[in-house]
Amino acid sequence: MADIVSAEVRSRMMSAIRGKDTRPEMTIRKGLHAAGFRYRLHDRRLPGKPDLVFPKHRAVVFVHGCFWHGHDCHLFRLPATRSDFWRGKIEGNVERDRLVSGQLREQGWRIATVWECALKGKARMPIEDVLRRLASWLQGSADSLEIRGLPA
Repeated sequence: MADIVSAEVRSRMMSAIRGKDTRPEMTIRKGLHAAGFRYRLHDRRLPGKPDLVFPKHRAVVFVHGCFWHGHDCHLFRLPATRSDFWRGKIEGNVERDRLVSGQLREQGWRIATVWECALKGKARMPIEDVLRRLASWLQGSADSLEIRGLPA
């Protein structure tokens, strides 16, 4: 099936998709800052430029979009057009996420991943619950945390 918009319009639409300062990321940032946590943003010295870096807690937080990182939830659906391209792109992102996590663990960092489906869509959690889980994890000693949307 052909695209319903021209190549120029599609290009403009795709270029407007942001890789940082997304709405889910801003929600997490504002909530943790209000709770008294201080962090660095997108530290280029670390593998994968984590969304939030908490040096005091030796922890990083990634806020992943379910589509771009191939999450197995209701927000991810492989596009019907150019599916080979999208499959390769998303599989590459998933592999890069795995490699980055390994590199960060080797450097002694703890890793939390907050999935977009935890913050929006029919499976979303109350934001207070997400922030409470993150705060508890940051103050604890667990190596990793994954926050995803509620099961159906």
